[in-house]
Amino acid sequence: MKIKNFIFDLGNVILNIDIKLCEIAFSQYGLKNFSVLYSLAAQTEIFDRLETGMISAEEFYNEFREITKTDLSDKIIKDCWNTLIVDFPPERIELLQKLKNKFRTFVLSNTNAIHYDYYTGMLQTQFRIDGLEALTEKAYFSHKVGMKKPYPDIYKFVIDDAGINPAETLFIDDNYENIYAAEMLGIETIWLKDNNLTELEIWENYLK
Repeated sequence: MKIKNFIFDLGNVILNIDIKLCEIAFSQYGLKNFSVLYSLAAQTEIFDRLETGMISAEEFYNEFREITKTDLSDKIIKDCWNTLIVDFPPERIELLQKLKNKFRTFVLSNTNAIHYDYYTGMLQTQFRIDGLEALTEKAYFSHKVGMKKPYPDIYKFVIDDAGINPAETLFIDDNYENIYAAEMLGIETIWLKDNNLTELEIWENYLK
């Protein structure tokens, strides 16, 4: 069946991220075990609740201080937490703009309010674009919808809310668990292992 819809993950698909930079930043303030608290593979409960919007940024900062037994200020925690966000490669922004003119395009991301504010500001400063919402038909963020990948409910929500046919939809993500969950619902997928979104050969066909 012909692809009519594209759903993009955000981190290391559209936006470059690097968790190690976050670890380095926190270590400069004496927190040496951040990798134990957080990783892309396994998160402690505080990060899950932040990603699903169950706690505010302020509550996150307070709980983070309790868990780490530190007295870091809100600003230091926020700044260190945001260091994992690297950049938006211009060629990926250009690709999204081209695809939006011909197809229905969406973003589906596990993210949080702190990072959202930061990378939204980056888009405005660097490209004069008012958020990922302006680059696609609609962007779905875990902290706003109260659900996260790879649980089936968030995929079903996007399918129903957007009114799209899974068989006509291509989902691109760098995490295999997220890819597998989408496939179980009949969505076509690409597991992006090498962070080279714009080098996928499929674009030659879709952007003719």
